Amino acid sequence: MDSEDFLPEGGKLPELKLDARQAQGFISFFKKLPKDPRAIRLFDRRDYYTAHGENATFIAKAYYHTMTALRQLGGNSDGISSVSVSRAMFETIARNLLLDRTDHTLELYEGSGSSWRLTKSGTPGNIGSFEDILFANNDMQYSPVTVALFPVFREGQLYVALSFVDMTNRKLGLAEFPEDSRFTNVESALVALGCKECLLPADFEKSIDLQPLQDAISNCNILLTERKKAEFKSRDIVQDLGRIIRGSVEPIRDLLSQFDYALGALGALVSYAELLADDTNYGNYTIEKFNLDRYMRLDSAAVRALNIVEGKTDVNKNFSLFGLMNRTCTAGMGKRLLNKWLKQPLLDVNEINNRLDMVQAFAEDPELHHGLRQHLKRISDIDRLIHALRKKSANLQPVVKLYQSCSTIPYIKGVLQQYNGQFSTSVMTRFLSSLEEWLTENRYGRFANLVKTAIDLDQVDNGEYRISPLYSPDLAVLKDELSEVENHINNLHMHTATDLDLSVDKQLKLEKGPFGHVFRISKKDEQKVRKKLTTNYIIIETRKDGVKFTSAKLKKLGDQYQSLLGDYTSCQKKIVDNVVQVSCTFSEVFENFAAIISELDVLQSFADLAVSCPVPYVRPDITTSEEGDIILQGSRHPCVEAQDGVNFIPNDCTLARGKSWFQIITGPNMGGKSTFIRQVGVNVLMAQVGSFVPCDQASISVRDCIFARVGAGDCQLRGVSTFMQEMLETASILKGASEKSLIIIDELGRGTSTYDGFGLAWAICEHLVEVTRAPTLFATHFHELTALANKNGDQHQHVPDLGIANYHVGAHIDPSSRKLTMLYKVEPGSCDQSFGIHVAEFANFPEAVIALAKSKAEELEDFTSAPNLSGEPSDEVGSKRKRVFSPDDVTRGAARARLLLEDFAALPLDEVDGSKATEMVAKLKSDFEKDAASNPWLHQFL
Repeated sequence: MDSEDFLPEGGKLPELKLDARQAQGFISFFKKLPKDPRAIRLFDRRDYYTAHGENATFIAKAYYHTMTALRQLGGNSDGISSVSVSRAMFETIARNLLLDRTDHTLELYEGSGSSWRLTKSGTPGNIGSFEDILFANNDMQYSPVTVALFPVFREGQLYVALSFVDMTNRKLGLAEFPEDSRFTNVESALVALGCKECLLPADFEKSIDLQPLQDAISNCNILLTERKKAEFKSRDIVQDLGRIIRGSVEPIRDLLSQFDYALGALGALVSYAELLADDTNYGNYTIEKFNLDRYMRLDSAAVRALNIVEGKTDVNKNFSLFGLMNRTCTAGMGKRLLNKWLKQPLLDVNEINNRLDMVQAFAEDPELHHGLRQHLKRISDIDRLIHALRKKSANLQPVVKLYQSCSTIPYIKGVLQQYNGQFSTSVMTRFLSSLEEWLTENRYGRFANLVKTAIDLDQVDNGEYRISPLYSPDLAVLKDELSEVENHINNLHMHTATDLDLSVDKQLKLEKGPFGHVFRISKKDEQKVRKKLTTNYIIIETRKDGVKFTSAKLKKLGDQYQSLLGDYTSCQKKIVDNVVQVSCTFSEVFENFAAIISELDVLQSFADLAVSCPVPYVRPDITTSEEGDIILQGSRHPCVEAQDGVNFIPNDCTLARGKSWFQIITGPNMGGKSTFIRQVGVNVLMAQVGSFVPCDQASISVRDCIFARVGAGDCQLRGVSTFMQEMLETASILKGASEKSLIIIDELGRGTSTYDGFGLAWAICEHLVEVTRAPTLFATHFHELTALANKNGDQHQHVPDLGIANYHVGAHIDPSSRKLTMLYKVEPGSCDQSFGIHVAEFANFPEAVIALAKSKAEELEDFTSAPNLSGEPSDEVGSKRKRVFSPDDVTRGAARARLLLEDFAALPLDEVDGSKATEMVAKLKSDFEKDAASNPWLHQFL
């Protein structure tokens, strides 16, 4: 792409014009600014913006994609690089820095010469100053959260104190929990909260290794901000919170008494976010205890593996679970709640079933469903309107928009009241009773009466937000005068049309704009009346959309109108401030409406997805984590089947306790192993969110966590090798998983040598089977792992009910052409044949390379077919192949190697002298070598 494509039309940027003195003054100011490598600083030059120094270089590279955009400001010795930024490009930069990236902050300065002041600043966790720019034409899809963390050792155990602030919804929260060395709980909390920025103490004690914590923050794509440890203090925190939290101070005191170190984290957060500096925060925040155990835990690896959130490289919206499930109708509110729910799947069976009841009610009653969608589309973003209402610069627009949105709610209530299906009691309990409570005359009714009395709603359709003249005698007089001038202008409009022999409105239009009241005609009509136009009227401008002109009379009347409008605006300002202030007192009503409506929106969105797919979704049966199995009949991957041109082949998955709780899945690359194990994870997650699932039938035992190891993603961009990332993610699984979790692992051990990789894969499987005991889908290219299913192996005799089962993805080799065809069906039994060379043929490798590969493979592996008892051609994947090491050799060899390690670990080496220790180790080695002599698999390691 040509670099000019990124520049404005014509390839020219706004030009910064400063004389030598102005330039020197600005350079002097700029060089005195404190160094902050994260800050991108832009300077408002009224019609455009500028950036300087390293920021200018960054913008030229990242957004213009050419260094030719740079200019030099000042002389060579003390000059600085500069770049100009149009208003449109400024909006692009702001959206990218604050919504997409998490490595920079944004600062906006206003002023001139050497006198500039910071007027706006934003971070990925605090976007409030730039909301008007960021969401002028886009819905706000998530509420960014800033978190403060304080790790501490207490009685030999690592604990983490956490606090968070959601400035969009004005909510604070605290938590304290024990932690492991990989900070797996912290990572789950950051995912669940939708964290965008994280505060950590900079000068922290050396006894705690914070590198794994910083890695977890980086994995979640979160901006890390270090603050002085002294800021993590709880002094005066009760008093400070008493000013911003709604309600009395006693509940705050009771809540805070449950915590120790989280109060310091909360103190740092309140200070950093400057919550006390904005008096519109006073009495408007809520505070809660964040309970990590209420939701399914998801780490960043699981979020990526299950494609939960939208990615920058997604070809279409159906690539992610959020994009697929987002059938919401409201402007932003439903999207934000869906985003939150997808990161906070439920654990309580009753809560899950309550959501499923509502989805079923909406899915089975088209009239209810479509009625809701029709009215929900008319509702604006109530949360953001409340936010706008509380700003010091608030006007009547958010008041009117809130009134218009809330006036739709009685219609929604009416639609719900008409429902008389099997879940009508639940609809009443969950929605109708709350709506009735907040729609009473004493609550919403008072606000509606205020708006209807105080605001001139007839003018809203004209884009004008005015106080009603009936609300004030002074305004009534001015309103009459305005109406009189408007009548004169309308009469002049008709008189002018007659004079020019043009029809009113159709040909001669009357408009209000930057030039005041003007007439406009098309360029075609202008040719007919050009002579009279140039003689009796004043032409203002000629553009593609026509010719604008005025007359002496219209100009005089327009000036009168503007003068009266100015008087009207001044007179109503005090009344506007009063109406806005009174409207703010109804915030609790609006917040409750927003919560009810956004929940309705997400649940109807689930129903819309369930019934509109080519193959409808079904309601899953939910059981507690202690009982039941995970059985998915005819399951599909919702995102894959939604892609154009895909004819998805469904598969059954039966994770049954004591039978197939741990599944080893083998088969060729591209055969569908990865898709299969991911779709199981996605189905479980969707069910626990409260959605129907893409299956013919589904029964799901609730899982407290989904762990996924299915690809290294962009780890190399962060300086971590693929294999190291694989090991780090697996370590998180081994440390964090319990028997109530769900584990999906894909192709573990590929990043190292065959023997090392196999050894690691085997050991990890054994640990998951014997210690973790969670339902697991383990897709692998190590066919020897299928020997684990042999329960008679020595290493399994002490473990009852292992429930290990082998499955493989089907493929067919044509007997004559030897061509491979993927069947994409998951079937019982193991596959111990590799198909790598066949896949290489798919990729059109040169024939000579394929031939050499087959030759080398035959040297290393005995490809002779095993005895075929059926007499049929044995070309299916499930057919057995004789390999260098038998499964029995592998099983018994691994058991003996494990015994060696256990015996070595038990040696009292720190209690004996060197010679005795050497003797003990030598005996272990000698015994091991004797046993290895009769085991080919073990012998290879000696």
